Amino acid sequence: MPTSREIHLVKRPSGAPAAADFALVEREVADAADGQVLVQNLLMSVDPAMRPRLTAGQALDEAMMGGALGRVVQSKTDAFAVGDLVNNRLGFREYFTSDGKGLNKLSPDPDLPLTVHMHALGGTGFTAYGGLLHIGQLKDGEQVFVSTAGGAVGSVAAQIAKIKGCYVVGSTGSDDKAAWLRDTVGLDAVINYKKQPIREALEGATPKGIDVYFDNVGGDHLEAALRRMNTLGRIPVCGFISGYNSGHSNVSNLSNIIYSRVMLRGFVAPDFMHLYVDFQREMAGWLKDGRVKYLETVRDGIAAAPAALIGLMAGENAGKMLVRLAE
Repeated sequence: MPTSREIHLVKRPSGAPAAADFALVEREVADAADGQVLVQNLLMSVDPAMRPRLTAGQALDEAMMGGALGRVVQSKTDAFAVGDLVNNRLGFREYFTSDGKGLNKLSPDPDLPLTVHMHALGGTGFTAYGGLLHIGQLKDGEQVFVSTAGGAVGSVAAQIAKIKGCYVVGSTGSDDKAAWLRDTVGLDAVINYKKQPIREALEGATPKGIDVYFDNVGGDHLEAALRRMNTLGRIPVCGFISGYNSGHSNVSNLSNIIYSRVMLRGFVAPDFMHLYVDFQREMAGWLKDGRVKYLETVRDGIAAAPAALIGLMAGENAGKMLVRLAE
């Protein structure tokens, strides 16, 4: 019966989350009973979409939920063997027992680091792939704008667009991320929105307008993009990070979607699960041949998880934010 530490939400944030909203709790986890497995989490994901659930959806005084990659350390079921790696939604804790529901075996690619299965070759990469190609209906050679292009989803979306021969503009909030996007990833234009007004900068960076805007931000970014959308443009809406802390995000020119016949659609990954096999094959190839590059920000230990989430919402991450729970 191992001792596990886990992160509880103990107070709903008012605005940006703070350390006092969370608690580190220690408890005993039962050994695997018949039909069960005991899993030790190795890595957990920290994502912007976690923020709205802190306001509504995440129960107080219970272990938080989130994506994780774990290893089976005890098994009393034929469905899993000791040593199996499993994706799960029970992050923010070191150990848990399960009857197997919600666990998905992972066969890691031996030629790639294990961590890429938590981002570019995992859920965030798939979100970018399906959001851009299926929801956004990207065509080769189009004009593309990606907000938060230095983040886990945005960086993959921007690089897929480049692979498809598109002119790609990305926005980000730091000089270091802007330099990486420009010099390493090879975007055609990069905007540091903390130093340049997004409206004027985007107008200057998109002389041919925008066919597809991959939106992670909403607010002023969406408003600026709507001014530049070409007729029959598409806006797959992946996130609305500008409004996650405040609960609202103002956009004054939504009527532009009428006159320019712009498609604006929110989405979640289950909308395009039929593409998952194609995604895994193509993304693995792009990672191996260097056409998709990535950044990781890795914090160590379960106690660092709240600070990782707080830092993510403040833009402190480069690429994917992960917490390493065990080797």
